[in-house]
Amino acid sequence: MSVHILGIRHHGPGSARNVKNFLEALQPDIVLVEGPPEADNILPWASHEALKPPVAILVYQPDNPQHSCFYPFAEYSPEWQAIGYAQRQHIPVRFMDLPLTHVFALEKEKQAAAEAALRKQEAAQTPETDSPAPELAAAKFTSLPGETGDLIAVADEEDEDFPTEHLSPATFRHDPIAYLAEAAGYDDGERWWEHMFEYRQADDQVFDAVSDAMEALREELPSRDSRMEKLREAWMRNMVRQAEKEMFTRIAVICGAWHAPALKNMPTRKADNDLLKGLPKVKIDCTWIPWTYSRLSYESGYGAGVPSPGWYQHVWDHPSDDGTRWMALVAKLFREQQKDTSVAHVLEAVRLANALASLRQYSRPGLEELSEATLSILCNGEDVLMQLIRDELIVSNRIGQVPSDIPKPPLQADIERQQKKLRLPQTADFKDYTLDLRKDTDLERSIFLHRLELLGVRWGQRQETSGKGTFKEQWRLQWDPSFSVDIIEKGSWGNTVLEAVTQYVLDVSGKTATLREVCRMLESALPAELPKVVDALILRINNLAAAAGDVLQLLEVVPSLVDITRYGNVRKTDADLVMNIVESMISRVCISLPAACTSVGEDAALELLQQFQAMNDAINLLQHPDLTGSWTGTLQAISANSQSAPVIAGYASRLLFDFKILDSETLFSRFSIAMSVANAPAVAAAWLEGFLKGSGTLLLLDDTLWNMVCSWVGQLENDIFMQILPLLRRTFSNFTAPERKKLGEKVRTGTGSGPVQTTVASGIDDTRAALGIPVVMQMLGFFHPENQAE
Repeated sequence: MSVHILGIRHHGPGSARNVKNFLEALQPDIVLVEGPPEADNILPWASHEALKPPVAILVYQPDNPQHSCFYPFAEYSPEWQAIGYAQRQHIPVRFMDLPLTHVFALEKEKQAAAEAALRKQEAAQTPETDSPAPELAAAKFTSLPGETGDLIAVADEEDEDFPTEHLSPATFRHDPIAYLAEAAGYDDGERWWEHMFEYRQADDQVFDAVSDAMEALREELPSRDSRMEKLREAWMRNMVRQAEKEMFTRIAVICGAWHAPALKNMPTRKADNDLLKGLPKVKIDCTWIPWTYSRLSYESGYGAGVPSPGWYQHVWDHPSDDGTRWMALVAKLFREQQKDTSVAHVLEAVRLANALASLRQYSRPGLEELSEATLSILCNGEDVLMQLIRDELIVSNRIGQVPSDIPKPPLQADIERQQKKLRLPQTADFKDYTLDLRKDTDLERSIFLHRLELLGVRWGQRQETSGKGTFKEQWRLQWDPSFSVDIIEKGSWGNTVLEAVTQYVLDVSGKTATLREVCRMLESALPAELPKVVDALILRINNLAAAAGDVLQLLEVVPSLVDITRYGNVRKTDADLVMNIVESMISRVCISLPAACTSVGEDAALELLQQFQAMNDAINLLQHPDLTGSWTGTLQAISANSQSAPVIAGYASRLLFDFKILDSETLFSRFSIAMSVANAPAVAAAWLEGFLKGSGTLLLLDDTLWNMVCSWVGQLENDIFMQILPLLRRTFSNFTAPERKKLGEKVRTGTGSGPVQTTVASGIDDTRAALGIPVVMQMLGFFHPENQAE
């Protein structure tokens, strides 16, 4: 009877190849793999032809799905190769890590104890105390998915039970491999491990070397010997003992390199059993889900994995590549992007990469050498192109597959059925869809995506569409494996998307006291075709609006409600149900808004101006004579009130001119009063900012407005002009670059009836006007041609 401990690095192509070769030579009769024993019942699916890595085992609490953990596998994961070997040879394969039913329960107890300590501390505090003791606040932790078979407990670094890291090589802070790398003259533990093990072709005694190195590290780093690690390793040893008890003669154990010495040097069975006695439990469930290479990298925010999964796939597929194949892939990528790349460039880059490897005393170039050569030869030193290589090749956008008939929650099965029916595949890279809502399939796609959005599954992100009309929608879809957790969590609301989203939105809206949030739900519920939800949301909005005493809150939600009315003719929904609420809200806004525009600070006035503009756009969209009349009456009250915020009063006056309520003579009179030297320059500039709100095209096309602005600027004294110049530049900076350019040309050339007629009418001589042109050009963000050389 023999036990063979194979210490590996998770997701390492060299480690995977060594494991595969060792097992083929040993021909064990049982394989034990570091992983959650709860997943043993779904291990047979690993041999299914439709299950293709990268995939992950999702382990979660059914009553709290967000408390979950992922165990990802790539093709080059040593655990995956070990599982595959056992299934091909028809020998038993088992996971042997500490069951997550205990791990999650221990975390729950730990978190409950931390929260109880915080409450006790807060209760004991005096009113003068600012906050709980920092050591108690730091005791809070969050469970994160770790490397395959490892769970990180993020906690205070001094916590003996849940240390900040206790994992195997090369990925986390306080990385023990860094000590070995430093001793070997490397400044990076990751790079040292790659060249020593992942790129190594000869595998003679590699596992003995790994075990000896880890044993030395464990002796030097006793602080890493935490309670959780002791529990895990005690359970692993018991699993080995169980295999021996069952009379297996050749036992292969695949575990993280850090654990290898602990499994080789076993204490007594009684010591391990005493340690494991009385562990708490929670209910656990698990399933297979697709994974992506982007989630396997550091960039995704995932707590484990490798920084270059695409590169490791290449190393797994072509272990003897000297860089030629890799550079050919880079050249192919550049040519697809219309970048000129010759064979000579590729050969020169390969030579440079190998030369760098020789200088650094490596047996072959690694990713660092190939990237440096690529940057110098193929990218001409441009980092932007390296980012393209990183996204497409080094990380890659590969996504795995799982069988459609694999056991999964009913809601997830319903979502996948609809994805297949609507031809919306899950992809690791984003994919854009332009939906024509006049077509049945696109309309169904839109309904499905809106329902998922309401359910909190953010698979699709709505984008701006070009052109006019409400019959088009632009969506960008990109699948994230974490959506599986969201789907499982929402599964408690129903077994189908329709049932789940209906019950979920009804519950959330009933608890939401914010009018804006309920309006957003209604805005999504109408295109999602949820009549029951729409009726409930309209009733909820009506009740909240009746109780709302803040006119600004109503002003904020009216435009979104008006947008909802656009869906009626395209989606065949009764959006007119919303009109009664809209009419009531607009009436209340029109009555209360003039008072709300007085005694307003500058920042608050600018924020109110944005809502004011949105409200005006909504009124214009409705084309309702009675509502338009009420709105213009409100504008008149605001414009005529000397206490109104200047920026709001200026905008109201301009809108009245647009509605043809004010004629040119009356507008000129109000403009003159607002721009009078009797008013503070800042007040006059704020009024002008509101007056010009919207588009510089108004000044280009409307000579009346142009003449008024030019006349006022021409009459300003130099000191006053210098005071308000920053405010004027802020106003003109909101115009588009083409508008500012045309305005500058109009000032310089005197085209139209602008500067020429204005200067004559106001009695200003041409010489003085010519001197003011450079200043006005500066105000518009341009320099006069005569001064450009300076």
